[in-house]
Amino acid sequence: MAILAVFHGLEARATIDNIMIHKEIQSIKDVVSQRLLPFVRKPGRYIGGEINQVKKDLSACAMRVALCFPDIYEIGMSYLGMDVLYSILNGIGGVAAERVFSPWFDAEEVMRAKNIPLFTMESHAAVGDFDLIGFSLTNELCYTNMLNMLDLAGLEVRTQNRTENDPIIIVGGQASNCAEPLSAFVDMFVLGEGEEVAVEIVELCRRAKQEGKSKKEFLLQCAREFSFVYVPQFYKLDETGALKTKVEGLPSEFENAVVRDFENAPISEKPIVPFVQAIHERVSIEIMRGCPGRCRFCQASFCRRPVRVRSVDRIVEAAKQQYAATGFNTVSLLSLSTSDYPYLDELVKAMNAHFAPLHVGLSLPSLRVQKQLQLLPKMVTSVRKGGLTIAVEAASEYLRGVINKPITDEDLFAAVTAAFEAGFLRLKLYFMVGFPGETEEDILKIVDLSQSLSSLRKEVDGRFADITAAVSWLVPKAHTPFGWLGQKDRAYFENAKELILSRKRELKLRFVKFNFHECDRSILESAMGRGDRQLCDVVETAWRNGAKFDLWSEGFNLKYWQDAFAAAGLNLETEAQKSFTPDQPLPWSHLGGPDTVGLLKHYQQAIDTFE
Repeated sequence: MAILAVFHGLEARATIDNIMIHKEIQSIKDVVSQRLLPFVRKPGRYIGGEINQVKKDLSACAMRVALCFPDIYEIGMSYLGMDVLYSILNGIGGVAAERVFSPWFDAEEVMRAKNIPLFTMESHAAVGDFDLIGFSLTNELCYTNMLNMLDLAGLEVRTQNRTENDPIIIVGGQASNCAEPLSAFVDMFVLGEGEEVAVEIVELCRRAKQEGKSKKEFLLQCAREFSFVYVPQFYKLDETGALKTKVEGLPSEFENAVVRDFENAPISEKPIVPFVQAIHERVSIEIMRGCPGRCRFCQASFCRRPVRVRSVDRIVEAAKQQYAATGFNTVSLLSLSTSDYPYLDELVKAMNAHFAPLHVGLSLPSLRVQKQLQLLPKMVTSVRKGGLTIAVEAASEYLRGVINKPITDEDLFAAVTAAFEAGFLRLKLYFMVGFPGETEEDILKIVDLSQSLSSLRKEVDGRFADITAAVSWLVPKAHTPFGWLGQKDRAYFENAKELILSRKRELKLRFVKFNFHECDRSILESAMGRGDRQLCDVVETAWRNGAKFDLWSEGFNLKYWQDAFAAAGLNLETEAQKSFTPDQPLPWSHLGGPDTVGLLKHYQQAIDTFE
């Protein structure tokens, strides 16, 4: 199935055994322009050349890095992490970083039929010729896309089958903290935050090439020098599932890389302005990293520690630079919990002073209801009114106690009333079903609470508010207190959906709409997100069966995965519902994350709440 990176005009690559060489990179721009772009629905996804793109002479650069995002252009161009790494690496002399996105179905069909290899946006260069290929994996349902991109690049998907002259494959992002299901395909996992790590690894690789070291020598040096680097080929699992080293002196536990000086951490000054409309086209500034909250289902709140903030002056200046470079009409202030930024009032005031006269809106995601209540008067002048989003998660105060999300009904109702009084017209609510200790009454309260919140607007202007309630199914995550728990079974979720819709019909709610996450994908996410090395075979088999774009309804096919699990002697739903005992080795326990003792304390507190 592997596509070969050979076609008319592409010269054969030189090979030297056992050392990393400086390969000649072949541009295939004319091939892309003539043989691909005329035959795809959205050629703008593949042409490059956007405003603020950085294009270097690849032949003059000692290190060439392909930054891959395993989804389409519109999604990847909205991912802040790629933007930051792109800016950092291209700011280093002699280093070129170019973007790569997953081709959509129509483009892939043409590429395979005409033997066109995966290429970068900037130079339309064959990805297989680069020194390093870095993937940002933010979701378990992107795994097959990574394999598909490797194959399109003309590379073997398994590490053991690639040669000395093939690029080094690096994975960062969420997947690194539960890396074993991908361990057969990846040379190196980088745990934690990437701003400083990326520079260190690229510089070490450049020196290794200059010194004539082999790929294995370079990987071994990284494994020894960096506590945040996991190289799976140097490790094995014993009969209990515990990690053992194959090479003396290597660590058996790893930690997340942390940018301590977040105030001065790099911020892209000139984000690329996409040609095809991206999911989010806005100035995006990360104002705080980490979350002081401890929602027991949230992996990010436990893994991204400690909490660090940027100053108001730094944020405002960065927003001004990005606005001048892009002309985007919205500024988004990003963090896991924007409301916990300690200088938020001052920041909103400063942003309004500069951007309101320019008719540039302000987006404040991830607000808590208490802070929304305080900020609404200021937000009215800066945020485009219409809808307000609140992640309630659980409809009852009792269940919010179980998940450690302390929102009272009193505060929730006060915040929503204030929003309607300020002129907001609609609400979007996020709920989750499947928490430990949950009852049918808790599920039915989702409908009752939505009705009550809709009615609050009637007290303001005599009309019910339109509410969209998004209901997802709990996926227990690694490195969280709920990681030991199995997911609820399919019947539980199907019953919950019917309970909600029946109560909606009973109450004749015309102003409340419920959207439900697809159950099959949540089950797959649960199985993959807490899996071990035996799932490598499952991922590859599913991909060879045809699985890709599993986050998309156009791509997801449950049977591909059911067959792949069965071929490995496993059952998809059994793996999703798997639970662990507190003394049992976990497939992810060696891969960063918080101390197990603290997680178990949270776990026990949750259990004690409902027992």
